[in-house]
Amino acid sequence: MTRVIAVLLLAVPGLVLPGLAPPQSALAADKPPWEIKPAANIFGAKRPSFSYALPRGGQLRDGLLIVNRGRTPLTVSLHGADAFTADDGSIELRSAEARPRDVGAWIQLDETTVRVPPGRSVDVPFRLALPDSAAPGDHLGGIVALVQQAGTTDRLTTTKIRLQVSGELKPALAVEDLKVQYSGTPNPFGEGSVAVTYTVRNTGNTIVAARQAAAVTGPFGVFTAGAGQLADSPQLLPGESWKVAASISGVPPALRLTGTVSVVPVAKPAPQPTTAATAHVLTIPWTLLLLLIGCASVLTLAILSRRNRKRPAHAR
Repeated sequence: MTRVIAVLLLAVPGLVLPGLAPPQSALAADKPPWEIKPAANIFGAKRPSFSYALPRGGQLRDGLLIVNRGRTPLTVSLHGADAFTADDGSIELRSAEARPRDVGAWIQLDETTVRVPPGRSVDVPFRLALPDSAAPGDHLGGIVALVQQAGTTDRLTTTKIRLQVSGELKPALAVEDLKVQYSGTPNPFGEGSVAVTYTVRNTGNTIVAARQAAAVTGPFGVFTAGAGQLADSPQLLPGESWKVAASISGVPPALRLTGTVSVVPVAKPAPQPTTAATAHVLTIPWTLLLLLIGCASVLTLAILSRRNRKRPAHAR
């Protein structure tokens, strides 16, 4: 019998600022008359989501509870889906149009359309079956539900499933497409700014965030300027990427700058190996260069003129 290790995830309660709490009537009106949550069974009660550890080829059975507290029947359409990191950094589940290839494809629901009478609840069993080719490490997906009830607007709700497949965990990150762009100033002795853009990719097999740093250095390391403390990236699933833009000010035009970006996975056990990438940009001080050329031209003309005056008249 396959050994299943279920790990309960902790729920994060919402915060309400004093004096800004909405009235109870508003809360009651906003709260839907239904609820979808993990069923209470051998894996525990009052679970906010599903979390398992399984070997390759392992499987288990669990259940989803749909509660209808309304006065009209409830129709719920269910499907499995893979997870992804949205543009705002939150982890979401894909729509029904996206073909699942990971956890969403391993979920087998006993029913995909469920009708719940008013004042009743229905337990929907499902099976999670891993293929023998499942990659070791973290996987994230879940069950998406489209809820339809008379007199209310259709609403989507999701229940996430976090799965860890047995094997060695290898948190790793890569920095890709690093670009360094310098913006100077007309003042020949002034300082400009550097725009650093790059992409962080999760090349490991665990869900991690990236702790990152960016800096530029002058020729032979004569100076170093940093971007300050950059915020950690959101949680990235294995194979996912996140685009980053940073600005560094107070950079002199030192002919050639080297930009360096380093990232380290925010994961346990710590510390994790740091990954770095470099790029170069020319920072020619054109105003100063033109000024020097002009001064050299004037000096050359002055020398030639002086020599010409010293030559004999017949030579001139």
